[in-house]
Amino acid sequence: MGGLNLNLSLIPVFMVGLMGSVHCIGMCGGIIGAFSMAPASVRAKPFPVAVSVMNSKANGALLLRTLSYNLGRIGSYAVAGALAGGLAGGARLLAGMQAWQAGIHVLAQLMLVALGLYLMDAWRGLARTETVGNILWQRLRPLTDLLLPLDSPFKLVLAGGLWGWLPCGMVYSALLTALMAGSAVQGALTMLAFGAGTLPVLLVAGMSGARLRQLAARPWVRRSAGVIVLAFGLLGLLRAAEIGGLGIARGWIDVFCVSPVHGG
Repeated sequence: MGGLNLNLSLIPVFMVGLMGSVHCIGMCGGIIGAFSMAPASVRAKPFPVAVSVMNSKANGALLLRTLSYNLGRIGSYAVAGALAGGLAGGARLLAGMQAWQAGIHVLAQLMLVALGLYLMDAWRGLARTETVGNILWQRLRPLTDLLLPLDSPFKLVLAGGLWGWLPCGMVYSALLTALMAGSAVQGALTMLAFGAGTLPVLLVAGMSGARLRQLAARPWVRRSAGVIVLAFGLLGLLRAAEIGGLGIARGWIDVFCVSPVHGG
């Protein structure tokens, strides 16, 4: 039963990634554009062939590039999730305590609330958390220069892997959930679900150029996504408080709660 609940808890993690990817487009639009553009040495030359064939080859190459760097990005999320879940799980076992889960659960839901408010442009305090990762990012950033030019899928996967460590409050909110997973495997699965949620929008963004970024910048799009993420956070806080007297079934909340569920 515990395994079933844990699998269900990955659904809202995926949805948070999907809705929050609106933030990714705004924050990382320049990176997406740079990664999607092929170096001059590998761009298609204007040969006198059918335009449809040229377009097909160009679209195939662009799709491969976009998938490659997103694969690296999601892979880095999985590594971070494995580290968070493994370290926290080990510390919990050594300490012989369960109470830490409640505190981290509440903190994770508050981060989701902050993310929802950030997407709605109602409160931008979440951006302050991104300074936490600047120390690590400053060490990793110079490595991107070693991969230039990005003229192969292998280099793009590595570049995407580095991109995944870019300071991001949205990723940190997902990592808090991975922290509660209890093991390296479950932590990695949590972050894979989150990364998979971000993939559809970022894949389209890489293929469509600036058009999707313009759409994502519209206030109604950001606010709609923010409301959904905010709702996940509020539901999680309801579950943490174990409010069962309001006619809300506990199991129903568990399905939409962004955290691993242990013990039913």
